[in-house]
Amino acid sequence: MNYLWIALGAVVGASARYFLSGLIARHFSTTFPYGTLLINITGSLVLGFFLIFASERVLVDPHWRLLVAVGFCGSYTTFSSYAFESFALMEQGQWLMMGANILASNVLCLVAVLAGAALARGL
Repeated sequence: MNYLWIALGAVVGASARYFLSGLIARHFSTTFPYGTLLINITGSLVLGFFLIFASERVLVDPHWRLLVAVGFCGSYTTFSSYAFESFALMEQGQWLMMGANILASNVLCLVAVLAGAALARGL
C-alpha cells in the first residue's frame, strides 16, 4: 500500500515538473537552465514547508509523508537534471554559467527550504 501512495505523488510531481519545464522554456532563454532552477527552488520550498508543518504543527497520517515528500517532491525536483546541466555547461566551456547555476541552485534551494520551514512554523 505504501508504494501506491508514493506512486500517486510521483505521478503528480512528474506531471507538474513536465508542465512547468515546458512553460519556463517557452518564456525564458534556454541558455541557462531556468526551468530546473525554478523547479528545484519550489520543490525545496514545498518539502521544507511540508516536513515542518507535518511534524511540528499538525499530526498527519504517515501516508502523507510518502505521498508528498517521497512521491511528489522526489519526482518533481530535478537534482539529476541540475547536475547534468551543470556538467553540460562545463563541457561547453560556459564556466560562468556553470558557476552561476551551481551557486544559484544551492543557495536559493537552501533559502527555499528555510522559507518553507518558517512558513510552517508561523502557522
